[in-house]
Amino acid sequence: MSKGILFNIQKFSIHDGPGIRTTLFLKGCPLRCQWCANPESQLAKIQILYHQEDCLHCLNCIQLCPTHALTHQDQCIHVDFNKCIGCLECVKNCPGHALSNEGEYKSVEEVVAICLQDLPFYEESGGGITISGGEGMSQPDFLRELLPALKKYNLHLAIETTGYVPEDLFHELAQMFDLLLFDIKHADSKKHQAGTKVGNELIRKNLKWAIEQHIEILPRIPVIPHFNDSLDDAKLIATYLKELGLKKVQLLPFHQMGEKKYQLLHRNYAYENTKALHPEDLLSYQQIFTDQGIDCFF
Repeated sequence: MSKGILFNIQKFSIHDGPGIRTTLFLKGCPLRCQWCANPESQLAKIQILYHQEDCLHCLNCIQLCPTHALTHQDQCIHVDFNKCIGCLECVKNCPGHALSNEGEYKSVEEVVAICLQDLPFYEESGGGITISGGEGMSQPDFLRELLPALKKYNLHLAIETTGYVPEDLFHELAQMFDLLLFDIKHADSKKHQAGTKVGNELIRKNLKWAIEQHIEILPRIPVIPHFNDSLDDAKLIATYLKELGLKKVQLLPFHQMGEKKYQLLHRNYAYENTKALHPEDLLSYQQIFTDQGIDCFF
């Protein structure tokens, strides 16, 4: 039986599809969005987080690491994720509890058991299970076993996807879901490339195909300062969605809930100290979609 690597299981979620849901966050993503709120989701492997304020500088972790992935520089522990094998010896043996990990392997059986704990809430609210990430389709072998196991209980299945998935794989997996929560980051491929490190041609193809298959889709736009937050950006995206015949879109205002994670991963964060956006900041942005006959909500 396949195992997946997850970095979070969020119960009683009300923002990732209809009703009350359990959202499963899978590690692995092909995009490198500069504003990513879950940078720990990008690598499909266990990652070590370092809490500098708790470090005793005993260097016990460095001595224990079997692959020499840890070094001590400038009064900080640094982790080379290319060398780290996720054995967690450093985490288990840190006397100051300065090291923690993101990512845990779970079997299909374990995940299904967790999801079924809240079955009455799904039934009463019209909820279900949402696969998220990272990119929700980043672990296809795991999904091929997990989704049928969940469907045995007639659960509503949704997925948050970037759409940046090989076409054959997307065609296979997308049809296994009742709802695609489909990220639309930018309609202009060059701007998309600048912000995410990938163009949007493949994303466009997959979205068009899903529409042709009559799969239920909710486009969602993360509205990001200096990337796609101008009214011109909104007009471009609104025109694109209208051409596709999509009638509804959700706006996700930029927030800073992931900022601390960059520090723990010792990564630079391009949006450090950038002001968060709120619905009241985006009323003119929202109106552009409304004027195109698109139901635009937060």
